[in-house]
Amino acid sequence: MAGSNPTPYYTPTSKLTPTSHHSSLPLKKPNLYSLIAITFLCSVFYFTGVWHSSTTGAGAGSSSVVITTTSLPCFPSKNTSTSPSSSTTSTKKLDFTTHHSAAYDGAAPDDAIKIYPVCDIKYSEYTPCEDPERSLKFNRRRLIYRERHCPEKNEVLKCRIPAPYGYKNPFKWPVSRDVAWYANVPHKELTVEKAVQNWIRYEGDKFRFPGGGTMFPNGADAYIDDIAKLINLKDGSIRTAIDTGCGVASWGAYLLSRNIIAMSFAPRDSHEAQVQFALERGVPALIGVIASKRLPYPSRAFDMAHCSRCLIPWGEYDGTYLIEVDRVLRPGGFWILSGPPINWKRHWKGWDRTREDLYAEQNKIEQVAKRLCWKKFVEKDDIAIWQKPFNHMKCTEFRNRNKNPPMCPTQDPDKAWYTKIETCLTPLPEVASEGDLAGGQLEKWPKRLNAIPPRISRGTVDGVTAEVFQKDSELWKRRVSYYKSVNNQLDQPGRYRNILDMNAFLGGFAANLVNDPVWVMNIVPVEVKTNTLGAIYERGLIGTYQSWCEAMSTYPRTYDLIHADSVFTLYEKRCEMEDIVLELDRILRPEGSVIIRDDVDILIRVKRIADGLNWDSLIVDHEDGPLEREKLFFAVKTYSTAPATQPSKTT
Repeated sequence: MAGSNPTPYYTPTSKLTPTSHHSSLPLKKPNLYSLIAITFLCSVFYFTGVWHSSTTGAGAGSSSVVITTTSLPCFPSKNTSTSPSSSTTSTKKLDFTTHHSAAYDGAAPDDAIKIYPVCDIKYSEYTPCEDPERSLKFNRRRLIYRERHCPEKNEVLKCRIPAPYGYKNPFKWPVSRDVAWYANVPHKELTVEKAVQNWIRYEGDKFRFPGGGTMFPNGADAYIDDIAKLINLKDGSIRTAIDTGCGVASWGAYLLSRNIIAMSFAPRDSHEAQVQFALERGVPALIGVIASKRLPYPSRAFDMAHCSRCLIPWGEYDGTYLIEVDRVLRPGGFWILSGPPINWKRHWKGWDRTREDLYAEQNKIEQVAKRLCWKKFVEKDDIAIWQKPFNHMKCTEFRNRNKNPPMCPTQDPDKAWYTKIETCLTPLPEVASEGDLAGGQLEKWPKRLNAIPPRISRGTVDGVTAEVFQKDSELWKRRVSYYKSVNNQLDQPGRYRNILDMNAFLGGFAANLVNDPVWVMNIVPVEVKTNTLGAIYERGLIGTYQSWCEAMSTYPRTYDLIHADSVFTLYEKRCEMEDIVLELDRILRPEGSVIIRDDVDILIRVKRIADGLNWDSLIVDHEDGPLEREKLFFAVKTYSTAPATQPSKTT
């Protein structure tokens, strides 16, 4: 209505200001007696407050959470100094450096904070969803018992998984590729079982990894050189790889120097602690197995797949396992196989197999590959390589005559969390001509990292446009820069190696660390509305699906740094915050760091749980200033280990 004065907008951080219609009201003369009374009461309350403050002082207990402002250099580097006059709030400073001197604080806890005890030492390597004891209850056919089988809610541990006595921070990369502390993974089984194959050697208080493998006794580097003579590993067209039955992941470890990042996986306890050794070396790896469920990766994720005597029966069960490799392999991607039955004419006696048996096995593999429309790219000496077609245009014509396996009906090829493997061929996106690459052409690495992923440019990622991608990229440049200003250790090469992003969206956090000597496991939670993991892989990054209501398929003490963006908001009312934080404590190394960004009310609750875990933590303001409700939680897990001798409880 013309001439009216609307009520001003009110927020909790702003005050109402008087408008013109307030000033038009007649002013009343103040009552003298009222003014005298008010003045007297204010004076009484003021002096009472001063007296109370002087008697209670700083000695009074307080449970308030201090939130620092962005103007405070809360975690200054050693080369900077801060004048006391520049600070308006007294805050503690977190120390992100490693010391190995922290011990368990046995002081009496605040009754308001739940203190989490240390678990029994028998849980030192506890992997909740791949627990060997629980797995024995499940079907052993096709290794189903080695798949994920998580504990029931009433079975979830509410204690802190202890590090073994003598645990030390791993060697810095690239030294860690070749050396690990024995105390961190105290298992010698592989040093005996694989002694002649040069996987691993025990030397005093260390393990050494010579880079050998069952099919590459001369070392992984020499083996990769042999592969490079057959396919191009130098031009950036191959960036992501998957290694099935990875052993201690030497293949993936040595690919990293060639700017190729491999997702390595193997079952829990197929060989004692093989995936744990891989992670201790600073190499990407997960516990996993091809059995009855899809691998937890999107379709068309990997440029190259590899099996070196991984003992997977590729030709059996109607080619089910090769069908799954086909799903995750990018159009034009390569599948590499070494070991039985390749070059069986030379090796059949040493493999203790008959010529007929090995011939039949290779023939089955060849037939499955043909039905998948793969072509035999090359076979030389102990290495055979097949190539997936660039599109399914010709394959469709071929399959009109040969319908085994059939083309999958309409489905989501990226759905891969407890999703049953289907014995059908996942159709590639349609193309206009035989020369087109299904799904769109990728840039070569490193241009691939910042180019618009084809899934986004083609509009197949719901709600994510090229503009959204570019804005997200700029946002994470600023955010990571801010992280490094708060935790200056993040900007120092070698402090962190294994990093986990619990809710990666488009991989912007990882993309801004790509020039650092780190790798990032990008998680897309299965509960999010939009599945972006395929786009993350198209950037040349790696990751997996995960529900944080369950444990991750990894060993304790896997990650040096964990980042979580809005994870606790996502899981509010879905599962217990306590269980998620306990899982972070399980997979975080002693003296590892955490960065969580979320609503301030949620972070205050997270901090109380973290205090009960004996973490050093602090809530700081958002990079855009104190008026943002979203805050940042920085924490360091304190160093502690199990006692030198602690008998395991049997009950």
